Order: sequence, then structure tokens, then C-alpha cells
Amino acid sequence: MKNIERNLGEQPIAKIMADHNLKASNLVAASTEKITHKMVSRACKGRRLTTNVQGKILNALNKAVGGDKKFALAELFTY
Repeated sequence: MKNIERNLGEQPIAKIMADHNLKASNLVAASTEKITHKMVSRACKGRRLTTNVQGKILNALNKAVGGDKKFALAELFTY
């Protein structure tokens, strides 16, 4: 069985959230999909997430930031 590294270090989403003064609760509140504080926390810490969860986090972030700026998945995660 191949070992997959699951903890990948802090991800760019953590800096983006800090730059926009956002916390996990802001993303959870902005989301129209079911996301949890734990999902957001894992995304920031670099815990490997499924593409489905990554998409939900991306949608919530784009909605929370608002305005003309839309982030792409590649901007949030390095894996």
C-alpha cells in the first residue's frame, strides 16, 4: 500500500482569509452548501481534502469575499 502524505502544511487559503479578515465562521455562514468549521480548519492547515470539499470551500470563500475578485482552486491549495 502506498503511503499518501496527508498533512501538507499551511495552505495559501489561510493567508487569503487573513488578508480579507475572514474566519472559519464567515465561510460557514456565507456557504450555501453544507460546510463545517472543521472543514475550513483542515483546509487552512493543509490536511488533504477531497475535490468536492475543496469546491465547497472555494465557493464559500468567493461568496464571503464578494466583489469582482474570484479565486481559482489552484490559488487556495498547493496540492
